[in-house]
Amino acid sequence: MLFNSVEFITGFLPVALLGFVVLAAARPGWLPISWLVAASLFFYGWWDYHNLFIIVPSIALNYAAGWAIGLAQARGRGHVARLLTALGIAANLAAIGYFKYLGFFTVTLAGLTGLDIAVRDVLLPLGISFFTFQQIKFLVDRYVGVAPQPNPLHYALLVTFFPHVIAGPIVNYDELLPQFRKPSFFAFNLDLFADGVTLFLLGLAKKVVLADQFGGYANEGFNAAAQGHALSFFAAWAVALGYTLQLYFDFSGYSDMAFGLARMFGLRFPINFNSPYKAANIIEFWRRWHMTLSRFLRDYLYFPLGGNRRGTARRYANLLVTMLLGGLWHGAGWTFVFWGGLHGIYLLINHAWHGLRRLVGFPPGTPRHAGLWLGRALTLLCVIVGWVFFRADRFDSAVAVLRGMAGQNGAVLPNQLLAMAPFLSHLASGAGTVLDVGGGTVLGFAETFVLLPFGLAIALLAPNLYEISFRTRLAFLVPSFAFTVKKVLFSTAAIQFLYFRF
Repeated sequence: MLFNSVEFITGFLPVALLGFVVLAAARPGWLPISWLVAASLFFYGWWDYHNLFIIVPSIALNYAAGWAIGLAQARGRGHVARLLTALGIAANLAAIGYFKYLGFFTVTLAGLTGLDIAVRDVLLPLGISFFTFQQIKFLVDRYVGVAPQPNPLHYALLVTFFPHVIAGPIVNYDELLPQFRKPSFFAFNLDLFADGVTLFLLGLAKKVVLADQFGGYANEGFNAAAQGHALSFFAAWAVALGYTLQLYFDFSGYSDMAFGLARMFGLRFPINFNSPYKAANIIEFWRRWHMTLSRFLRDYLYFPLGGNRRGTARRYANLLVTMLLGGLWHGAGWTFVFWGGLHGIYLLINHAWHGLRRLVGFPPGTPRHAGLWLGRALTLLCVIVGWVFFRADRFDSAVAVLRGMAGQNGAVLPNQLLAMAPFLSHLASGAGTVLDVGGGTVLGFAETFVLLPFGLAIALLAPNLYEISFRTRLAFLVPSFAFTVKKVLFSTAAIQFLYFRF
């Protein structure tokens, strides 16, 4: 069941919300919490009921481990608590390793050794990367003493709450559980509900009106590259920008919808997406993109490795390891690992540049005017190159797209453009493949090359939904609502969010 599906919008969400409001008004406490846990498990099991046989035992075992860690600490047995924490983390990592990476590691081992190793098909539980990290955070926080043992129902809801169970945000213990205990959580708030509905619908518009449209361009081009076609300059850039904008509006839309759903229930999630394409450098980009994952990698991987406390060389090594593992977290493939390593190198260069500026007496700061836009352009170019590897199934497909972007296959103009303006035919030549962007029609071509600049303008210039008032959100909602309803009600099937694959 997808957030952008008719079943969710007209069926599950109204029932889940109405049931909670009625039960919270009648008997605030464990009963409405139990309803939300049951509804969330139903939502999660809707995809495949076998997933419930993974997430439910995971919740039970991690809750028991957290209780045991706290008990060992209370009795002064720190070594036992340390061992239990290590075992709990290892068990969670083993689960994600088996379900998500067994095939990847098996194929890699077979390729390195030449052995004929059978690869088993293993069910990949949706959101295992997210709910596993969520529970690793809980165990570590129990060990260091910042998380008291919660009510079991509260813990179950923390992990399973349907707005974030599959694709985040990765919520801290102290960000959500205290809200479950507040009387205001059980009192329906019309203002919060209206704000939540607005955020949800605007996020839905980003997904179905923009992201899915850009995804069509990206899929066409990457499929052509995978089949060995040499993309021309304009086609390759349309493909790369299409995926850049698809991923932006897909994840931004999901984050807005998740935040809005939480607001409907009177809860507040941490902001997970803050206009990352406006970043003036790659360090800032990672402070704006998937913010809760960046926080997790920093607090639970980079800092434990030593962070920046053991010299510059060790700091850079820690950054690179963190980004490599962050890339692997996104997907079981070497292209994801390469993407993570590429961003690790970006970060090393960025930090080295800041160090050089400090050395010569120019401490890093927010650039202004031309410097700001130059930084944004360079950062976005680096991010786009990285996204090509992130999207491609194989390295040769990524290289094929990048070759086209570099103009190595010529700069043939699309036939639709030449049909509209024949005098342009002498401006570009080459042998590269030209995609029939927009379905091969002049109207479809025009739609494509109007939407691409429009999408870039929104990402680079427009304020995000958290920077504008509720009244302004309503103004944006009015023109987008008709397009959204048309897409949702008359599309053959809802298109899955990209981060649901991770």
